[in-house]
Amino acid sequence: MDRDYAEPLDVPALARDALMSPGHFSRSFRTAFGETPYSYLMTRRIERAKALLRRGDLSVTEVCMAVGCTSLGSFSSRFTELVGESPSAYRARDHDPGAAIPACVAKIHTRPIRNGEARPTAGP
Repeated sequence: MDRDYAEPLDVPALARDALMSPGHFSRSFRTAFGETPYSYLMTRRIERAKALLRRGDLSVTEVCMAVGCTSLGSFSSRFTELVGESPSAYRARDHDPGAAIPACVAKIHTRPIRNGEARPTAGP
């Protein structure tokens, strides 16, 4: 899912690859990752969408389609839920100060957190 985030989610195929039933796969996935396969995939899509929107050369609709979403409304709703602002507002914001930060570090601080599930990190 991390690599093929733009592809449709096929839980039965993933379950077959893991030699599990779809139900057992979904339950095991949720236990391991703290969210359903669909939520996990959408989080990956929103992460990628944030990167594309920061570039500023694609419209929100183009970004929506590029990350594998087929409904602009659903994409915008999920983006707003995870990021806290609409894709248009996120795209319009100035993102230059973070451009020099390595992607691996930026990913830690820009990963969308669903409903504030993550605990605040303690400072050094």
